[in-house]
Amino acid sequence: MADIIPFRALRYNPSKVAPGDVMTQPYDKINPAMQDRYYAASPYNLVRIILGKARPGDNEQGNVYTRASSWLQQWQKEGILVPDAEPSIYVYAQRFTVPGDPAGSEIERRSFIALGRVEDYDRKVVFRHEQTLSKPKADRFNLLRATQAHCGQIFMVYSNPESAVDTALRQDGPPTVEVRDEYGVLHRMWKVSDPQIIANVRANMADKKLIIADGHHRYETALNYRNEMRRQSSGNLQAPAERVMMTFVNMDSPGLVVLPTHRVVFGLEDFSIFEMVAELRKYFEVEDMGPLSDIPGAMQDLHAAGKDRTALLAVTAHGAFLLTPRPDAQSPSLKGLSELQRALDVVQLHKVVLEETLGMSEEDIRAQTHLKYVRDAAEAVDEVLKGAQVAFLMNPVRMEQVRDIAFAGEVLPQKSTDFYPKMLSGLTIYSLQEAAQGTAGGQ
Repeated sequence: MADIIPFRALRYNPSKVAPGDVMTQPYDKINPAMQDRYYAASPYNLVRIILGKARPGDNEQGNVYTRASSWLQQWQKEGILVPDAEPSIYVYAQRFTVPGDPAGSEIERRSFIALGRVEDYDRKVVFRHEQTLSKPKADRFNLLRATQAHCGQIFMVYSNPESAVDTALRQDGPPTVEVRDEYGVLHRMWKVSDPQIIANVRANMADKKLIIADGHHRYETALNYRNEMRRQSSGNLQAPAERVMMTFVNMDSPGLVVLPTHRVVFGLEDFSIFEMVAELRKYFEVEDMGPLSDIPGAMQDLHAAGKDRTALLAVTAHGAFLLTPRPDAQSPSLKGLSELQRALDVVQLHKVVLEETLGMSEEDIRAQTHLKYVRDAAEAVDEVLKGAQVAFLMNPVRMEQVRDIAFAGEVLPQKSTDFYPKMLSGLTIYSLQEAAQGTAGGQ
């Protein structure tokens, strides 16, 4: 099913630039302060291509997309970016500590970078687990049109319990690239060009189904661009646009970490903690936990309560309340949802708590009108201390839930998954122009 293709990546020349000065977090994780920092780090920092700054007087002839294209071409002429000599697969390892882990132990996530064939969803090879928005896709499409290059990673997961692919790609020698990012994550990459190893990986991946963990907008941009190129090339199925750069992670490996994203509610009119708790008792067992002084301990309690059922922790100025579903009562707001959806903590929170109990609309939630998403539990609790009305602390969605939802053709609510850590942009670049010329494409 999954067609894995080695390629000649464009890569930063380490004799001319330091990797730590030119690589970035994914474009959608770059805030204005990070953008400024990346701009200052190096004139060759990838941010100029993937998230350039607008200038006064920008027009159709001169804008962030045309400048991105110019920089990409110029950096190749200057030898800042150079294509590898032979088609390769790139082993990628990230060593990190999990945010909020009191033990602070280091773990490693292994993956590999290669090209994957762009597949329509109805072919049941690539599966999504979340909806996409039109604005980000339009931005990425304009950038892809201008640069004809994929610079960021599409994070794909596949199932391989026996770890045959990871075993085939195990690398213990010095890495080709090594860089530590601003979050302390150590990124290492090895270029693998051995034809036998590549053939082994391709054979082991041939029957795999792929789930997009991160990068839905980039994947659908590649899909739209492929369709445009097909119309222009009479349906050439071997054209460079038929492929996109992906990073593949075994969902059965211990290094795959999904973090929760907590919700903070603010600014609701006529909000009453006591009325909220009374309404919640219709559908939840509500345990008064008292003032929340030990956040790590509370998160452990939440984790224990949520091992085999939904569990939420509502933190208010009057203390914290552990919510677990009542077996004898189900909210009508869940009617029509599948069993898979109803079993999700985040669905229970959005439908039963935010919409039915607190009166927020789906549009309020999408627009974050009275809602803020926070990764760190302590930060969410601090928002309440600063005046927010309530914070809902959550357990992470389990990988098997993501898998089952995706394979069922369903999607999760927004901000349901936070795969950690993010993959650096700039480790490898897939240039469609170079591929068409036979210098950077697949075999």
